[in-house]
Amino acid sequence: MIKNNSGNRLVNPILWISTLYFAMGMPFVTINAVSGIMYKDMGISDSKITFWTALIMFSWTLKPLWSPFLEIYKTKKFFVVFTQFAIGILFALVALSLQLPDFFKYSIALFAVVAFCGATHDVVADGTYIGFLTNKEQAKYIGWQGAFYNLAKIISSGALVYFAGVLEKTKGVTHAWMLIMGIYALLFFALAVYHYFILPKEEREVPKEEKSARNVRKELLEVITSFFTKRKIIWSILFIILYRFAEGFAIKIAPLFFKAPRSSGGLGLSTSEIGLIYGTYGSAAFILGSVLAGYFISARGLKKSLIWLCCAFNIPFIVYALLAYYQPVDLLPVGIAVVVEYFGYGFGFVGLMLYMMQQIAPGKHKTAHYAFATGIMNLGVMIPGMFSGMISDCIGYKMFFIWVLVATIPAFLVTLFVPFPYLENQKEQEINQ
Repeated sequence: MIKNNSGNRLVNPILWISTLYFAMGMPFVTINAVSGIMYKDMGISDSKITFWTALIMFSWTLKPLWSPFLEIYKTKKFFVVFTQFAIGILFALVALSLQLPDFFKYSIALFAVVAFCGATHDVVADGTYIGFLTNKEQAKYIGWQGAFYNLAKIISSGALVYFAGVLEKTKGVTHAWMLIMGIYALLFFALAVYHYFILPKEEREVPKEEKSARNVRKELLEVITSFFTKRKIIWSILFIILYRFAEGFAIKIAPLFFKAPRSSGGLGLSTSEIGLIYGTYGSAAFILGSVLAGYFISARGLKKSLIWLCCAFNIPFIVYALLAYYQPVDLLPVGIAVVVEYFGYGFGFVGLMLYMMQQIAPGKHKTAHYAFATGIMNLGVMIPGMFSGMISDCIGYKMFFIWVLVATIPAFLVTLFVPFPYLENQKEQEINQ
């Protein structure tokens, strides 16, 4: 039975899945995409933006190293609320840092701490999702999970970027983005309070091991060893890295390409226009794609669906190549392109998440192993993202987005041969190791 903090009434999972994954998406999207637009407005170069904003995301790859601490100390609910409150404080500090002469080094350092807290939040949020839902419920809600995770992308890179563009006209670039970072801070304070009351809690506390460095090291070694000795794990790792490889290039450059002047090969859009495109054209398409994918997988099974999900995820990157080639002046074709890409992104992404939950995570350390999987997955986004700006500067936007299409080929190849070590209808207790 899932109960709220009062412990005396049932809570519909959608009430916490929606907000929990919305909160999970916000730090990732803000650092990966929104910060780039902010720094672009404030005069930072593309190569500097892409390198540093990608590098500080390394926390999402390293998060398995501290995930055992989270399983033996306190509860998942405690860490969810704590990290959300901490992220709120950090965004407030980012807002204050933007008015300093060396704003870039101070704000990027604060964003690095946001990334650490966000990665920690990911571990405990996914642990809550996996721990309180059956395999059937995971498949049922995976679309909603993906929808609200990526609703954060729409709100952050859509509505808030649009609002920043509006504020720039009256308050200037610096003060506009200070206000936006302040909104992020208030949002996370509100989420922390909400989740304190609504998140499910363990029915009974499981006795924790003695909290010593020796026990933690032993636990970590066991988690790592058991992860890398799972059946067919090497192929599974290749799959989760390469599935999003092309996205790692595209997602860092796309908003900078929209913002860049037409004389440089960009589209010359204003900050508010970029926010409008993502927040209106993209929002409905993304959420629709995510929700439909959940039902699509539930009806067909993940194994039969995966290649179609890969196609939906990777093929739409062609729209950026078309935009770079034709450089349309009207917003309509740009909006249509974003609709196509966002629908495919939403539809294809949930398959990857469900694969990690049901084919990699199962076992004694399912929370930590899922954290390992998502951390390794982020390498496929982080590494190409770090060098996307340098590549784009060297070959220009037109050839860069052609390169993105070439980078999708490994995803198709590895999806065709991805292993399924566990039966899809196998119960969790039957596969605990």
